[in-house]
Amino acid sequence: MKRDWPRDGRREWLVQRNCSLTPRQTVGAWAALLLVSLAIGLFFTLQGAWYVLLFSALEMSVVTAAFLLYSRHATDCDRIVYEDGTLSVEKLRGGRLYRVRLDPHWLRVVPPRRRRDPIRLEARGVSVTVGKWLPEPGRRALARELREELAR
Repeated sequence: MKRDWPRDGRREWLVQRNCSLTPRQTVGAWAALLLVSLAIGLFFTLQGAWYVLLFSALEMSVVTAAFLLYSRHATDCDRIVYEDGTLSVEKLRGGRLYRVRLDPHWLRVVPPRRRRDPIRLEARGVSVTVGKWLPEPGRRALARELREELAR
């Protein structure tokens, strides 16, 4: 969780996924898997077992689909911005941005009740969840921090 608190009164919290591979490492791992699979398929094709190459092609297709799905959601995040008396929650999911504006005077921060529950922000009938990727202590800390900031 990152915090950005400039002097102009704007408060911002950013909650991102914890991705173990950078984009360059992801492409490298994908290319290495494809090369190994292709080499095995070609080796067995030269030995007369051409059907192994078909299974290698199928495997490469599935691996490519898995890596595309991984990279599509690698940049998912929740951004909470408190500025000029308005609380905005932006959720980036698979390349799509969802934005919700909440009235901080009516805002209720509901901390997680169970271990895997996200934080719920509610105001005037509008509800949004944030902090899905934070570990439980981080979600509780974020909920406490949001409450303290909004109480000012």
